[in-house]
Amino acid sequence: MDRLIERPRRLRRTEALRQLVRETWVQPSDLLFPMFVTEEAESREIPSMPGIWRYTVDDVCRKVEEVVRVGLKAVMLFGIPLQKDEVGSQAYQPTGVVPRAIGALRKNFGDSLLIVPDVCLCEYTSHGHCGVVKEGEVQNDATLELLARAAVCYAEAGADIVAPSDMMDGRVAAIREALDANGFTQVGIMAYSAKYASGFYGPFREAAGSAPQFGDRRSYQMDPPNLREAMREIALDIREGADIVMVKPGLAYLDVLHVARERFDVPLAVYNVSGEYSLVKAAAMNGWIEEERIVEEILTAFKRAGADIILTYHALDYARRWHKIHGETKL
Repeated sequence: MDRLIERPRRLRRTEALRQLVRETWVQPSDLLFPMFVTEEAESREIPSMPGIWRYTVDDVCRKVEEVVRVGLKAVMLFGIPLQKDEVGSQAYQPTGVVPRAIGALRKNFGDSLLIVPDVCLCEYTSHGHCGVVKEGEVQNDATLELLARAAVCYAEAGADIVAPSDMMDGRVAAIREALDANGFTQVGIMAYSAKYASGFYGPFREAAGSAPQFGDRRSYQMDPPNLREAMREIALDIREGADIVMVKPGLAYLDVLHVARERFDVPLAVYNVSGEYSLVKAAAMNGWIEEERIVEEILTAFKRAGADIILTYHALDYARRWHKIHGETKL
């Protein structure tokens, strides 16, 4: 046998060697932790999402103390109101649960925490759709004004970035115009630009009580087979003023994420959604997988594919492990 010239295994022999040449690292500061805040009287764990809770405003502040302590820098807030109506009016009330939570977090954590509220109507409408419904169809343009009102409401409460997830055409432009007109030129927009009509959202819909009461969301969320259309959606959102763009879900759409990274020179986020989280949790609880290894592989895949920001329900668990290994070392 000829003498081997190349031996890639030399650099895999020990953990120290592997770390020395490691190409991709995921740190807590790369992660954004989604949290549910409720108007219910007490916090409750979500059955289909073990370890994830609906928090009261007081409890979300207490939980974020740990979030910050282990090195996470940002949270996304989803509101769960007690009252819902046809036009999702609790989404844009200054006394609503999300503005109250934003105000409480800002008071407690100042600028050390990045607060990113989701902007959509589905958690707030009695029919469960992401916009105004007329004669059984979601109305695009009538929804834009309400989304813009919600974004301004959250900015007034102290949000750093607003994140429209509705997939209405033109919503980034409408929100940017409303924010600027109200003096919030510094508030950014993280657009759910390529959001697919996915089967991976089931546990979230249980958590937020946002399942459509009729039909589905295929008329406004993207068709899963389409990649080129995703690039068009992302380009539109950037032109309309999005500061950060997102691909959602993550695991089944890594190709979309990678092509977006190659094509667009803006911060790129990916959402590791509820169904992806629950699949891992269920398998781990049955002893079928090693949860920590699987989570690290998943998050690394997102970063390797090109994500700058990873929204994941695994964020707190991952950050706890990182903090335990690295201690008080500055991240």
